[in-house]
Amino acid sequence: MMPIIAPTVAAVVSEQMQGRNQVDINEIQTAVENQLMSGPYKQLARAYIEYRHDRDIEREKRGRLNQEIRGLVEQTNSSLLNENANKDSKVIPTQRDLLAGIVAKHYARQHLLPRDVVQAHERGDIHYHDLDYSPFFPMFNCMLIDLKGMLTQGFKMGNAEIEPPKSISTATAVTAQIIAQVASHIYGGTTINRIDEVLAPFVTASYNKHRKTAEEWNIPDAEGYANSRTSKSATMPSSRWSTK
Repeated sequence: MMPIIAPTVAAVVSEQMQGRNQVDINEIQTAVENQLMSGPYKQLARAYIEYRHDRDIEREKRGRLNQEIRGLVEQTNSSLLNENANKDSKVIPTQRDLLAGIVAKHYARQHLLPRDVVQAHERGDIHYHDLDYSPFFPMFNCMLIDLKGMLTQGFKMGNAEIEPPKSISTATAVTAQIIAQVASHIYGGTTINRIDEVLAPFVTASYNKHRKTAEEWNIPDAEGYANSRTSKSATMPSSRWSTK
């Protein structure tokens, strides 16, 4: 039976593909399925569909995407596991990020970047930085936050207007919110330059507030009281505070 059916199906499929410079293997398989299903050989068609499914799985296993995922799961792909010193590939959140990165890189190479760029990247002629992020999202990489300007001048976060803080506890809370917001909108590192110096004036503000309270309520040792209360919100040595 097969010697009769196979040449007939092959001839029909070949005729359907005539005049085309390139034919995808999936198109050929679909055409074969259609021919078998249109005839009286339903069991043969089902067997071919199962065969096609098994072959697709085998091809997928040999593909680059599957190999890279397997290297991550089995912890054998050293280049992937060690590509970024800021990412500990042994922890689950990082592994999830690396898995997403593998899929994103594959999609970028296949569908987003020009072929010559991909080839140059693969050869090492160029390096397309952050291939797992930059082709996809209108996001920045790393960010240097102007914390001093934001804390001294105020800023807007979402729909909320944030005024300059008046104490070190509020300043640090606002700083944490700033870092969280910035980090959620970029895919690189977040940096604040000389954060101790930026926050020092707010330590002083807290100290002055507590000192004023002690003086108003005639609390003995106003300076000691102010130092004690301020130290609950800051670990900066009192020698760094400016009481003027």
